[in-house]
Amino acid sequence: MKRTLVVGATPNSDRYSYIATETLLEYGHEVVPFGIRKGNIGLNPIVNEWPLDEQFNTVTLYVNPSMQGEYIPKIVALKPKRVIFNPGTENREFASILSSVGIEAVEACTLVMLRTNQY
Repeated sequence: MKRTLVVGATPNSDRYSYIATETLLEYGHEVVPFGIRKGNIGLNPIVNEWPLDEQFNTVTLYVNPSMQGEYIPKIVALKPKRVIFNPGTENREFASILSSVGIEAVEACTLVMLRTNQY
């Protein structure tokens, strides 16, 4: 399974980051929800401190491009295999940085990828 970091996680069950975290878990993936708000997604606590020295296959973004700057070096340092830019998070500059260090940048919807067996 693909260990996934969900960046922009929130305890608000109406938000896509919440739904994606639940769906990833339903599909059997190990998920670390990261966000600035404290709370839980189901029984999973939202991590409020950046995960250091951890390995992730995938980072899936739910953060507006104008707020992504601080996460660029942190995500690059994690060296995931890919970063998914969900709708509304697309950022060509960030994608270019990722590609330059060998990290795949994917513009897609995590939920659609899961449901169509493309994850």
